[in-house]
Amino acid sequence: MTISVGQNAPHTYLYIMGDAGPETVATRSMFKDKKVALFGLPGAFTPTCSAKHLPGFINNAEALAAKGIDTIVCISVNDPFVMAAWAKDQGAGDAVMVAGDGDAEFTKACGLEVDLTGKGFGLRCKRFSMVVNNGVVETLNLEVDGGYEVTSAEHMLNNL
Repeated sequence: MTISVGQNAPHTYLYIMGDAGPETVATRSMFKDKKVALFGLPGAFTPTCSAKHLPGFINNAEALAAKGIDTIVCISVNDPFVMAAWAKDQGAGDAVMVAGDGDAEFTKACGLEVDLTGKGFGLRCKRFSMVVNNGVVETLNLEVDGGYEVTSAEHMLNNL
């Protein structure tokens, strides 16, 4: 079942690349006392994700912060090495925390997984965006049929 507005975000772990290698980030601490713009996508280095989704949040980071967003986090069912390489390629810098959900632990706990087995992708994350305010899902946007509209940074910005 898909997570819904008003529910607590699941307490799982995501993985980012630190100076000494992969680091574990507990979602509980990531969301505590913060308003987080969180978005998920099918994969690093994929066309829409690289051309629109991540760049939109990078380009709108300051505007989102001005509307009360403390942190922007991008997740995908990829390992932290791939996510770090993609963040560097995209110029994410400090604007967006790019985290791997390699085991799809967070994705599955939210009911946001999509099985693309047979297409060469395996288990992936549906394209979504949400605002998590002190651990509680405040808004949730899901794309239908692989589109890209309601999960964009621009849509989030216009609806904060």
